[in-house]
Amino acid sequence: MRNLLTIAAGGAMLMLTACGGQGDDALGDNVADAAENRADGLEDAADNASGAQEDSLEAQAEITRDTGQAQEEAIDDADVVVNNQ
Repeated sequence: MRNLLTIAAGGAMLMLTACGGQGDDALGDNVADAAENRADGLEDAADNASGAQEDSLEAQAEITRDTGQAQEEAIDDADVVVNNQ
């Protein structure tokens, strides 16, 4: 019985951890996904470029990804409540 309670409590904690209990997770994920899509587009353009233009596009893609991740973290840290109705 004790083992069953321990397993049940562990499962409940895992569900709460996965959920995060905050409504901002989806918003932050959307921002990061959009930045990732923009970065992928820049990398595709870099594949069709050469020389300095290729290097510039690849650098822009990296900055775009980093910015998206930073924005996602800022949204998550801000505890924004999003109503998904």
